[in-house]
Amino acid sequence: MAAVVLIGSQWGDEGKGKITDFLAEKANVVVRYQGGNNAGHTVVANGEEFKLHLIPSGILYEDKTCVIGNGVVIDPQVLLEELSYLAIRGIKIGKLLISSNAHIIMPYHRVLDGLEEEVRAEHKIGTTKRGIGPAYMDKASRIGIRVIDLMDKEEFADKLKRNLTEKNNLFVKVYGKEALKFEDIYETYLGYAEQLRSMVTDSSLVIDQSIQAGEKVLFEGAQGTLLDIDHGTYPYVTSSHPIAGGACIGAGIGPTRINRVIGVIKAYTTRVGEGPFPTELLDEVGEEIQKNGHEFGTTTGRARRCGWFDAVIARYAVRVSGISDFAITKLDVLTGFDTLKICVGYSVNGEIIREFPQSQKIFKQCQPVYEEMPGWQEDVTHVRQFGDLPEAARNYILRIEELSGIPATLVAIGPGREQTIVRGEIF
Repeated sequence: MAAVVLIGSQWGDEGKGKITDFLAEKANVVVRYQGGNNAGHTVVANGEEFKLHLIPSGILYEDKTCVIGNGVVIDPQVLLEELSYLAIRGIKIGKLLISSNAHIIMPYHRVLDGLEEEVRAEHKIGTTKRGIGPAYMDKASRIGIRVIDLMDKEEFADKLKRNLTEKNNLFVKVYGKEALKFEDIYETYLGYAEQLRSMVTDSSLVIDQSIQAGEKVLFEGAQGTLLDIDHGTYPYVTSSHPIAGGACIGAGIGPTRINRVIGVIKAYTTRVGEGPFPTELLDEVGEEIQKNGHEFGTTTGRARRCGWFDAVIARYAVRVSGISDFAITKLDVLTGFDTLKICVGYSVNGEIIREFPQSQKIFKQCQPVYEEMPGWQEDVTHVRQFGDLPEAARNYILRIEELSGIPATLVAIGPGREQTIVRGEIF
């Protein structure tokens, strides 16, 4: 039995798609367990780049079973477009399964997402306006529409009518917008239902049976630790649980089934959207990292804010997810800098703190306490053994391990599958 959870250890965008794709070669089943199409994974396979939003990255291997778990909120239009995109690119889709308990993103969720962000003005969260937050709100309010409801015409019609009554009142009377039409949504979504019907299943049962049979199961998270609704930089967070514990809820498995937790962590730090960011570089160094790392969002295209590596965040991710191994990505992006910095603590009102603060008011005041390390000039993208890295690059990785207390089992030195240094077995 081997069940591995792969999570983001910063603010998302750590390169989880590449690591999922790399590990999926040895896995039998790949499960996406939370989030929606507000997330995006970029995978480079055989020299080709693929951008995925809802479908697990393991889909690029024809012999894998890929599962969209109950913790994901699904926009069926986006899912079908993604399947079409893969088909056009010549990818033969293997076995893709969708949890019958996953919730559906409806048109009114997208409308509401945009309206609410507009009203927030200077207090905006930085949502992608794709309806993810409102869909999770309906789920928590127990009025959400699930995949299994969509498969039943009468059940779907009943729930859609009730929800539209509530949402249209809000749109017309509060926001002064036009009401959405039942018939248009109903017919469109029934069409989606027929295209997806053959994929719908009790995914919790499928996953459990796979683990019991001794198959290797990889759980793929979206976003990152600091975007977790409970443990992230609230309110600048997503609406689900990207941490390792979210895999149990979002896939329907018990915690005793999990063997290892792999934390994907970038060799520096990035953040998309609003919120405090202690190590952010608002200078030419930050611009160079952004340029060299192609730091633009897979889903939104927004430029990512860039900064030095933050060991306080790394330790926090280890604590809340029980990370057993790190996969460090984009080490190659730091090539060419004479000096590198690692944040080892924060200074707040003259006091040095080493642990991540719970108060966002305090977090906004945090100033990074840095250690400086020599950089390297050599090209590392062709290196395949850790010992062949420049000494400064090895020391940089070793210092990250020392500060976090976790080994870097995988080190990525480029976007390709082959550009990965392996320092130990995962499966």
